[in-house]
Amino acid sequence: MKISASIYSDKNRGLEAVIADLAAHQVELLHVDCNDDVAVFDDIKRIRSWCSLPIDLHIITDQPAKFFPLLLETPVDYLTFQFENLSEPLVIPKEITGKKGLAITTHTSVAAFDSYSWFDFILIMATIPGQSGGLFDKHNFSKIRSFRNRYPSKSIHVDGGVNAEVSFILRNMGVSTSVSGSYLFNAPSIGQALMNLTKRDIESQFMVSDFMTPLQEAPFVRESSCTKKSILETVENGNLGFCLVIDELNKLIGIVSSADIRKALLRKIDDPQTITPSDFMNRKPRTLYTHYTVYEMLQDIKKCPFSVMYLPVIDENQTVHGIVNFVHLIKGEL
Repeated sequence: MKISASIYSDKNRGLEAVIADLAAHQVELLHVDCNDDVAVFDDIKRIRSWCSLPIDLHIITDQPAKFFPLLLETPVDYLTFQFENLSEPLVIPKEITGKKGLAITTHTSVAAFDSYSWFDFILIMATIPGQSGGLFDKHNFSKIRSFRNRYPSKSIHVDGGVNAEVSFILRNMGVSTSVSGSYLFNAPSIGQALMNLTKRDIESQFMVSDFMTPLQEAPFVRESSCTKKSILETVENGNLGFCLVIDELNKLIGIVSSADIRKALLRKIDDPQTITPSDFMNRKPRTLYTHYTVYEMLQDIKKCPFSVMYLPVIDENQTVHGIVNFVHLIKGEL
């Protein structure tokens, strides 16, 4: 996951000193907030003379057209307009280069992106746009999942309240870029803050239930209708390499992974007709509890003698509430 540093969040130093510090620490992007002020392009021109770091420009305005000549004169690498401030449909001239994004606040549905589906990414504002130092609203975890399901090939950017624990969760959910401001500049050093935003050992106040994929979005089959065909179809259509097996009360019966299917076939390769759904199933899978924090989750996974790709999330009564998968996190760490 890339870190886009919000350059105006440092209130104690001049812009040139801030940019020099960020460049020295090899920040991936420079996030520039523009609250309906064309003068921000004077800063962008100065930044261009100081370094070659990509500019991530977020414009909040009800008159986007007045920025188009400036964007043609001074191109940026990432260009985002705030959806809620638009008074008419946004039509960006094709001559304006850079990746295009639409920013939405916590209370706006990701369906707003449907009218801009040719854009490259969505920017989910997890706090109030233009205000620094806010707390991350956990409702945005479900919005990230919703957008990922709706637009699997589009990138997701997040701005607001991104600290070390939120950064870990976002990486696990496949977010490609997070904007960091107050957290970055209020740390003892930018280097330490960047290390915290990308480290693997995280102390957390969020619980697994806050960011897990809920059961209704997870691949599962009911025990009462569990057949070899239903298992294979659910694993195939779920695109995650496994499925849960649960009873009518959502109690966990077991889990079936692609590896479990392969092992069952190898065991009975000479008589495959005798294979039953039970042969596919691991009835004692490793699980997580809904009340686990990220820290507790990581500590539990570290005790596991094998690599973990996904885990069912249950409560004390063995009722399944969802899953956590680590596919996006693993990809992001490569």
